[in-house]
Parts: sequence; C-alpha cells; structure tokens
Amino acid sequence: MEKKIVIIITSVLVLLAVAVLVYFKIILPKNEKKQKATVGMGNMNMDSIDVNNNMNSNNGEMKMESDSIKIQNASLHTLLQPTSGFAISSISAITLIKREEAIEINAIGYTAYNTTEVGAISARVNGRIEKLYVKYRYQLIKEGQKIMDIYSPELLTAQQNLLFLLKNDQANNSLISAAKEKLLLLGFSSQQLQQLINTQKALFTVSVYSSYSGHIHEAEGKEMGGSTVTAPAMNDNTSITTQELGLKEGMYLQRGQTVFKVYNPNKVWALLNIYPSDQSFIKVGNKVTIVPESNPNTNFNSSIYFIEPFFRPGSKTLTARINIDNSVLQIPIGSQVKATIFSSPVNAEWLPREAVLSLGLENVVFVKSGNGYKAQKIATGISYKKLIQITGGITPTDSVAANAQFLMDSEGFIKIQNKD
Repeated sequence: MEKKIVIIITSVLVLLAVAVLVYFKIILPKNEKKQKATVGMGNMNMDSIDVNNNMNSNNGEMKMESDSIKIQNASLHTLLQPTSGFAISSISAITLIKREEAIEINAIGYTAYNTTEVGAISARVNGRIEKLYVKYRYQLIKEGQKIMDIYSPELLTAQQNLLFLLKNDQANNSLISAAKEKLLLLGFSSQQLQQLINTQKALFTVSVYSSYSGHIHEAEGKEMGGSTVTAPAMNDNTSITTQELGLKEGMYLQRGQTVFKVYNPNKVWALLNIYPSDQSFIKVGNKVTIVPESNPNTNFNSSIYFIEPFFRPGSKTLTARINIDNSVLQIPIGSQVKATIFSSPVNAEWLPREAVLSLGLENVVFVKSGNGYKAQKIATGISYKKLIQITGGITPTDSVAANAQFLMDSEGFIKIQNKD
C-alpha cells in the first residue's frame, strides 16, 4: 500500500516538473517576443510622428509641435474624459498662420454683345416696304449701307410741297428752309434732298440707310394690322444664324416702329460666372487675364467694370462684365473664355482646410490639451484654395490637430466648448 502511494506522489511531481519546464522554456519566451514586437511597432509609429516637427512660423510656415509622449503613459483622469469632447491622439499639432495671401480666382464665362453698343433702325414715317436689301439674321452691314426702299405718302407730300415752293415762291427762304428741314427729319439724306432739288421730280420710293456697322438683328414689333412680327419657327434643318427675316417686302411699317437692331461685334463683353464662395473677393476694378477658347495661345488683360447685382434666371452665380475690344481679336460671339481674376491681398490668420471640421452650422478644431485634443468651436471667414480664415475661437498660441478628420467618430457626436 505504501508503495502505491509513493508511486502516485512521484508521478504528480514529475508531471508538475514537466509543466513548469514547458511554461518557462516555450510559452513564456513566445509571449515576451510578442510584447517586444508590439512595443517596437509603437515606438516606430511614435518616431514617424516626431519628424522634424519644429518649423518656424515667422516666414509664413505652420509651426508643427512634436508629440513624443506615449499614449500608454496617459493618466487615469485623461482616460476618463468623455469621448464626445476629448480625443487621445499623438497626431501632429499646428498653430495659426499669420500672413498676407495674394488672391487669384479662376472663372469661366463666354462672350456676348455689348448692349450699350446697340443701334436701332426705325421707321420715321408710315409706309410700305418696296425693296428689302437685308436677307437674313446676323448679316454683317456697314455704316451707310442701303437697308430698304419704302413708299410713304407722307414723304411724297413733303417732297411736293418743297418743289411747289421752289417753283412758285423762291424768295420765301424761311418756308423753303422749313420744308427742307422737314424732309431731313422724316429720313431724307442730304444726297437725296440735293437730288430732289436738282431733278425737280419727287422720289416715289425713298431709301433707308444704316447709321451703324455690325450684325443686324430683327426687332420685335407689330405690323399695321396688329399681328406680331416674329421669326419663323426653328427646325433641325435650319440654322438660327441664317434664317430668313420675318420682315418681308410689301409689309407696312408704322411711324416709330423699330425695324432692325444693329449689334457692334467689335465692342463685346466677357461675362464671367462668379460662384458664391468667391463673391467676397470680387470687386469692380479687379484686374483680369482672359484666355479665349477659340485661341488658347492668346491672352489679354482687362478689368471688371460691372457686377450684376442679381442672379440670372436658372443660375446660382453672379455675372461680372468685362469690356473687350474685339476689333483685332475677332472672338466669336458666344465662345467660351477662361479668366484669372486678381483680387486684393488678404492679411489674416489661416489654418489648412483639413484642420477645421464642419458640423453644418458650426466649425470646430481640436485644441491640444495634455495627451489629447478637445473640441473647440471657432469662427471662420473666407476660404481660399486649401486655407480657411480663422476670425475667432482660438489664439495664435493654441495648438490644434493638423487633421481634424482623423479625430472624429462617424457614429458619435462632438460636444464643442466655447472658449472664454
């Protein structure tokens, strides 16, 4: 019986000895290796964060602060901070940049007729169009070019009155001068008046000449019968630039009716679209460099002379007008242009866009506090390229996270703090 007890005790001791040997020789060394590897990776990450993070801000550079404090050494008080307002992180910190930023705004637009350079050809008397010399829209005409011949009973009567005075009362200079002046006011040219006096024969039709050079457009108006003069309906086979005119030979004109409008292609506008984010930078008088799409190797300089104070229908951008002398450039009307607008420099305090987190109606940054960062509400101004102006909420001595996006929990809420 005693032998059996000795054998059992000996077996238990042997098993315990084997277990201890396995633990100290195999299991424990493996755990130590894993711990060393984990610590090594942590130190490597911390070293990668601490890369030359002490840049001087005197030259307009961001000041990067080193943060080599290990998260493992955070105090219990720090670890117990609410996650909605405090984040433990070793991410790099930066401070405000104080500098003057030259503002350049890129914009696109198109060329259009300058409406201040539009001339009108109107009917000065009632009459009928006997001959029309303009055949289609946007036809280029020159100053002094014949537009139409009209028959007008009123003009015919005024001619006969002048001929009667010249024949029967040549000494009555006042009446003769009044008759001549009336014909000139009714649309007679000096050449036509001289021809009437020389031939002593009334002209059945009188020619109407253009006083302007440019592209001719049909003006909206009404005929004597009251029907509206409009262009024919467009179809897929007809170009609007070569459509025939709605005004035809044989139609009647009313006194004061605008028959045609003439747009000057040598004095045009560049209409630039200004987006809401850029509107605070754009002022009348800002210099502009324009590159036309029709000739991308050419650029020219001008300035903004007017900003339309309203949104055009269907548009959410303001329109800036630039005068262009198109007599040499010959940019087609309606062609696209690219522009660079040079605004006045802005002297302000800036942060990178990624350092500011937008919560919709409010903006926050993460201010350095001990081993982590706390959310802080800020006031912002203008945004330009990758920078955003800071107008309040933090001071130049405050350090903020270089990238606020990494500190936000997408499924949580941020509790902001107003700085006293």
